[in-house]
Amino acid sequence: MAAAMAEAAAPDYESAELYTRAFRVGSLGRGWRRLLGPPDLSLAAEAAAEEEEDAAVAAALGCAPGTAAELRAVCSIDMLLSSKKEEDPDVIPEDSSLLTLRIRKKNLERREETIIVDRACRQETLTYEMESHATGKRPDNPTDLIEEGELLLTLNIFYPVIFQKHKDHKPYQTVLVLGSQKLTELRDSISCVSDLQIGGEFSSQPDQAPEHISKDLYKSAFFYFEGIFYNDKRYPECRDLSRTIIEWSESHDRGYENLQSVKMEDYVFNDLSLKLGFPYLYCHQGNCEHIIIITDIRLIHHDDCLDRNLYPLLIKKHWLCTRKCFVCKMYTARWVTNRDSLAPQDPCFFCDVCFRMLHYDSEGNKLGEFLAYPYVDPGIFN
Repeated sequence: MAAAMAEAAAPDYESAELYTRAFRVGSLGRGWRRLLGPPDLSLAAEAAAEEEEDAAVAAALGCAPGTAAELRAVCSIDMLLSSKKEEDPDVIPEDSSLLTLRIRKKNLERREETIIVDRACRQETLTYEMESHATGKRPDNPTDLIEEGELLLTLNIFYPVIFQKHKDHKPYQTVLVLGSQKLTELRDSISCVSDLQIGGEFSSQPDQAPEHISKDLYKSAFFYFEGIFYNDKRYPECRDLSRTIIEWSESHDRGYENLQSVKMEDYVFNDLSLKLGFPYLYCHQGNCEHIIIITDIRLIHHDDCLDRNLYPLLIKKHWLCTRKCFVCKMYTARWVTNRDSLAPQDPCFFCDVCFRMLHYDSEGNKLGEFLAYPYVDPGIFN
């Protein structure tokens, strides 16, 4: 089917609209590979690239390679730095005439006087670690090296719409995927707390270990891109979640024409037609819906992670505050109770220790009337 679909032209590179017109991802990559030469597509290390660049400059100027290397060193960006001794950027001079620096100096002095625990921001630390741990990484096995000219897509995955606080504007994951990767690889890499839910009420038997989480029981899911539902049909128990939507759209003239349903596992990202900046949909667990926006498509660079096994690559993740136990205010909640005669509010959240100490005697017998459900905190992905 992918071969039969007409290929749209490449998108406008500068668009005044919120999103581009639809185009075929694979045709964009082929167009760039036709225009660019091997040096532009090369994933060789920077040292090898510099040698190739010196040879090209020497051939163009008719000089020796050593002269070209000297010319590159003289014209380097590093030569634009001041010849004075490098100053520590964290030290603010006393006689600074800049108002912003004087204000910053006062704030730093006040912070040193009042701060109790001096530690880096966890969100900044997490972001730095995620962005840097795979930069320029090459695989140990040469067969896992990404091919030159491979496309790299940047996807923002938003919170489910049931998260009222963040549903409109807060992406909680930014992921890099390769154009040659299957949609199922992205589907398996998306972390969502809905997949970890445990069904059932356990107030009478809190020690009973559940056999399955939601992801094991309900494996159906789909992506929606440009009028096509890509359903996950890898397992016998998978259902076509898009069938109800397609039948609803066909029952009356609702303005949605030619909606199609295909198997997710048969398609790679190069087969898709997309709009940059346009909100698409990922649905799983029946009704857990995530907005997905493709924000960038480009060719892979030698500074990128070149290990195919690490993709889809998570490069940014929103730090979500965890819900603490109502009693101790220290540990993350593991249980939520309803109609609890021993709790001051409904629902009420407890860590495992406080939950058992309050609701059961020394022999494990239930005290009072309440309903207890396992609680999976969204902050577990921090």
